[in-house]
Amino acid sequence: SQGRRIPPPLSSKRGGTMEQKRRWKPWLYCVPAMLLILIVIVFPIAYTGWISLTNMNLYHWTDYEVIGLSNYARALFKFDSGFLSALGTTLVWTALNMVIQIGLGFLIALGLNAPGLRLKRVYKTLLMVPWAVPAYISILLWRVGMFNTEFGILNKLLVLLGFGKVDFLASNGIAFLSCMVLNLWMALPFMISTIDGALQSVDSSLYESATLDGAGFWTRTRSITVPTIRPIIAPAAVMTTFITFKQFDIIYLLTQQRGYMTGATLNTVITYAHQNAFASNNYGLSSAVSMLLFVIIILFSILTNRSLRED
Repeated sequence: SQGRRIPPPLSSKRGGTMEQKRRWKPWLYCVPAMLLILIVIVFPIAYTGWISLTNMNLYHWTDYEVIGLSNYARALFKFDSGFLSALGTTLVWTALNMVIQIGLGFLIALGLNAPGLRLKRVYKTLLMVPWAVPAYISILLWRVGMFNTEFGILNKLLVLLGFGKVDFLASNGIAFLSCMVLNLWMALPFMISTIDGALQSVDSSLYESATLDGAGFWTRTRSITVPTIRPIIAPAAVMTTFITFKQFDIIYLLTQQRGYMTGATLNTVITYAHQNAFASNNYGLSSAVSMLLFVIIILFSILTNRSLRED
């Protein structure tokens, strides 16, 4: 009859069902990964943020109370808390290491690509050794074999030259320089290999044209090499900056490891947070410092990503 509604064909129902399944299937595939991210990343960050708002410590392990932003205020505005000095040390540490890594790595990579240099592959292979050795082993080797007052190679050389022995890890200034030298030893091979790979991508015809125009080596480097490789090495430089900023093992193992305290009170933000958590057992303050570090890294990441997109 005219008032009776005609049911849709069965094929259209099946088509709609298949379309819904096709729409939800990718999300179902993502569920295991999303659960893993929630458990491994999101939950620890959220729990750390919660602990930072409490007075949890060794004496208030289960009966802790919410104290609001007191831990953040103590870290940021109490000068003798140690956080501001640790943050300043971290910024200086990161800036010096990155400037030297990029500058020295660029010069070494240029030398490895010099025309007529023999055994290039041998040199490049040997340069990768410090980066390939596990960090813990390298740090212990340098602590005992290089910086040790009695048995270290550096002090033996100083004695042979007629100088007195130097405790390279006893005071903050010389300990900072010693840690920086070791960090450069471990991190430079990666930067050199990255810049070396970028140099291989530069079109040699550009150099030939510039040479015919009378451009010298430094002019070609400034006008051709640097602008060409900058987009290639920028992501590696940003990643290395993050790694250097949150460096922990070098400073801790050289100066603060239990049973091998050297006398230096050098602290970065990471070692300061570790000290408050596992030495002072002040988990609330340590969590607050960790959250501040997390915010700093996120802000730096946003700024660097924006600058990379603009380039």
